[in-house]
Amino acid sequence: MKLCFNQATTLENSNLAKDLEYCDKHGYDYIEIRTMDKLPEYLKEKSLDDLAEFFNTHHIKPLAFNALVFFNNRDEAGYKKIINEFKEMMEAAKKLGVKYVVAVPLVTEQKILKQHIKNSCVEVLKELSNIAESYGVKIAVEFIGHPQCTVNTFGQAYEIVEAVGRENVGLVFDCFHFHAMGSDLEDLKKADASKIFILHIDDTEDFPIGFLTDEDRVWPGLGAIDLDSILSTLKEIGYSDVVSVELFRPEYYKLDAEEAIKTAKETTLKVVSKYYDLQPV
Repeated sequence: MKLCFNQATTLENSNLAKDLEYCDKHGYDYIEIRTMDKLPEYLKEKSLDDLAEFFNTHHIKPLAFNALVFFNNRDEAGYKKIINEFKEMMEAAKKLGVKYVVAVPLVTEQKILKQHIKNSCVEVLKELSNIAESYGVKIAVEFIGHPQCTVNTFGQAYEIVEAVGRENVGLVFDCFHFHAMGSDLEDLKKADASKIFILHIDDTEDFPIGFLTDEDRVWPGLGAIDLDSILSTLKEIGYSDVVSVELFRPEYYKLDAEEAIKTAKETTLKVVSKYYDLQPV
């Protein structure tokens, strides 16, 4: 299994250039690039060619663009914006060698019937799949474990991906989101591992289902998530690709960026290495 760093972990105390330097130094294999803020910030002073050159001359490689946000159940203007944004991502992904685009479902206070959510997700994902096919990029749908997210459990997300039925459309499995809305481990046991593209590792303080927020995340192994059951199940169904550490902890943003990146790796290795061969580079 390969080790990846998600830039949310150093959202407020670093930038893309620093994250790349420190992650490469500490032996990460991949990075998830935040397209909402960190990539635009980088491109104010440097170019995609500069970024491509860095990846060509260093061990670390780009895993995913994170993220195409709120892709489903949009009005006509919002739908067109999503398609145009995705097309721009494809061009950048081609230049950098990015493997995945993470797609995040709509978060809204509006009550939408589950069938309408599913229909919209399937329709949009099929169109994105068609666009991505010629670029060799895959779409990783990330269910979000909050009550206001239209797709907030593993079972719901897996059903949508199965309905899409495309090889280049799968899931991000985030341990926090799985725990936060009480996703069923039995659904994971029945899943096809080839439909899981990226594993996000994290942990959380022990708040009730429905009350957890991203800020409650803690280093892997230091919280209330049953990571042993999740990781052993993923191992049993045959998942062995990439584990990406992702936290949004405000107190961790006060740390030196290199210290945070080093700690993220150490805590991830301690938890994951019980089930996978994840040797430091």
